[in-house]
Formats: sequence, C-alpha cells, structure tokens
Amino acid sequence: MNRVELVGRLTRDPEMRMSQSGTGVVRFSVAVNRTRKVEGQPDADFINCVAFGKTAEFMDKYIKKGYLVSVEGRIQTGSYENQQGQRVYTTDIVCDSVQNLTPRSTDATYGEPSYQQAPSYNQPQSSNDDYTGTLDISSDDLPF
Repeated sequence: MNRVELVGRLTRDPEMRMSQSGTGVVRFSVAVNRTRKVEGQPDADFINCVAFGKTAEFMDKYIKKGYLVSVEGRIQTGSYENQQGQRVYTTDIVCDSVQNLTPRSTDATYGEPSYQQAPSYNQPQSSNDDYTGTLDISSDDLPF
C-alpha cells in the first residue's frame, strides 16, 4: 500500500501552473519535524509535494508559506534528464487531500487565535464519490 500522511509547514508559497490540458498543478514543499533528534542532523525533513485540479486551486487560493497543513497522498518517483545531460531522480508526494490547519483569524479583543474551521479540499476518490471528510488531529499528535 502506497499511502502517506504528513503534518507540517509550507516552506514556500505554492507555485501554480496550468498543464497543457488546462488542469491546475501546484508544487510546494512541507517541513516535517523529526521525532528523534540526532546531533549534527537537521531537525526536519523537507518533502516535495504536487497537487492537481481542485486541490491545486484550493492551495493557490488559501495556503501560503508558513501555514500548517495536513497532506494525504501517495509517493511517486520519477526521473528526467537535466540540461547537462545527467539523469535526475525525483520523489514527490502526489496529494489527494490538503487541509489548512492554521487558525484563520485572530480575535482582536483578546489576541487569541480563533479556531474556526478553515476551508479544505479533499480530492474525490472517483467521479461519483464526493468525499469531504476531515482529519481529526489534536495538538498532542503534532510532531512539533
């Protein structure tokens, strides 16, 4: 089974492009903290992700650098030849679902975050299935 679930922060704004067929494609990376710290090693992994269609449109509209997100999808490997003629291998998470976990606003009176549910988009599993479930995560489950 090829299934991935990540919770982390975007390291840069999503880059929206259109495919030749007119489908939206967005690329982004997520910093995911490691649970075990090893001296001399980075404390986080930076995971490259790609989303298509409605998920890409959602990301382009609502998600920015630094936002905490939940990503569900699958690992996909590939390769291409760079300008120097060398073979470059890639690994990406192809997203089925991306959910914004960042508080949408701050209460002006008390300066505390308002945890109203921010919009999310779950890619339908098939053309007849409009699954819109959400991921239930408590702050104790987060890796940072």
